[in-house]
Amino acid sequence: MSEASRAILEAVPGGTAGTGQKFWPHGWWRLMEAKVGVIPLPLFVLAGVLVLALASTKGGLTNELTVMAVTLAFFGFACGEIGKRIPVIGKMGAAAICATFIPSALVYYGLLPDIVVEATTKFYKATGILYLYICCVIVGSIMSMDRKTLIQGFMKIVIPMGCAAVAGMVVGTLAGVAVGKSAYETFFFIVLPCMAGGVGEGAIPLSIGFAEILKQDQGEMFGRIIPMVMMANVVAIMLSGVLGAIGRRYPHLTGNGRLLPGSPDEEEQAAKSEAGGKGVEVTGLAAAALMAISLYMIGMLGFRLIGLPAPVGMLFVAVLVKLTQAASPSLTEGARSVYKFFQTSVTYPVLFAVGVAITPWERLVAAFALDNIAIIVATVLTVVGTGFFVSRKLGMYAVDAAVVSCTQCGQGGTGDVAILSASNRMQLMPFAQIATRIGGAINVTVSLLVLSRMVA
Repeated sequence: MSEASRAILEAVPGGTAGTGQKFWPHGWWRLMEAKVGVIPLPLFVLAGVLVLALASTKGGLTNELTVMAVTLAFFGFACGEIGKRIPVIGKMGAAAICATFIPSALVYYGLLPDIVVEATTKFYKATGILYLYICCVIVGSIMSMDRKTLIQGFMKIVIPMGCAAVAGMVVGTLAGVAVGKSAYETFFFIVLPCMAGGVGEGAIPLSIGFAEILKQDQGEMFGRIIPMVMMANVVAIMLSGVLGAIGRRYPHLTGNGRLLPGSPDEEEQAAKSEAGGKGVEVTGLAAAALMAISLYMIGMLGFRLIGLPAPVGMLFVAVLVKLTQAASPSLTEGARSVYKFFQTSVTYPVLFAVGVAITPWERLVAAFALDNIAIIVATVLTVVGTGFFVSRKLGMYAVDAAVVSCTQCGQGGTGDVAILSASNRMQLMPFAQIATRIGGAINVTVSLLVLSRMVA
């Protein structure tokens, strides 16, 4: 039981937080503290019963927003919870992967009721909920970063990060050619996804860009990309753990969370600054959501004018807004809250819909081949090794800079947490966010521009 819940129980007349209480209401309250994802266990059970009941009635399971919100939340968080409880890899981002893979497999093997598949597919394709999710996640995540850290951190890490990205792309592509794949297929569908910035900010925008440029189905593109993202994330976590061990063995190579010798712990200061935000009014949340959608519309306009995928264009506009301080503090706080809401409450339901509607299971399975694994290992090893040696030449702490390089191949925010936890360097989170989001966006943007010119 959380401290807040304990305080509530103690504040109720005649109630204590100890044993011997009657079930109602104290036992019920404790039961409500058990959650599947963000849903209290009793509400989760109720949601499952309601979905089953509606699916069994004459009208069936409709694709209305109210009905689908409960349906996607039930299945999405159930799949995510399974991923979280898998030993070892449960802490390596398996929840997000399971939220996509499990429903895809259930559809392929006919284990998910047809009425659920039909309603979910219609809802996903009719509402464009994926684009709303992208708006709020990308804009909110950029606004959540400390401006000073965004500027100074990028200036410090940009050289080893850029060198690592280029070296990883070159070596990864050569490794693909060595195992018999074409340079085109290796680079765009294996190496690039490894450094695209995760799922929400990387794989999804990348799949949208591929679908628009190559005139192919986005689901198939996503199905080819996401296994590479997952595999690269696992390799990066393992290498981060190795780097942590190197730091313990050779203390002169690490700042234990600092990039430069003698530099202040500015990462901790930024974290404290962001943690000190005030409560956000409802109007602030509405304004922030409208800002995110408006920036996405700017991205749409950019796509129509110059061919740049809307999610990527929106990300760069959001960075410009952040750097120029065009958004007021209250609007920034609102964007941060909107981002946290979508990150915690909408990710798994959306991934479930993606898995059901547009992710073919047979393509996912086909991606896990030995040659793909060899290419990904070569790519991630090169990225991390280059970050290590280049940063050392520049007078930075090599181990810590290399850990940031690991996050270049991570699975978004979830991957950053797992990677930094593996080396016990959570202080590097601001730089990890830069490497993952900004670095991933640069990789995706430049590569899609190149692809669009090749196709044209």
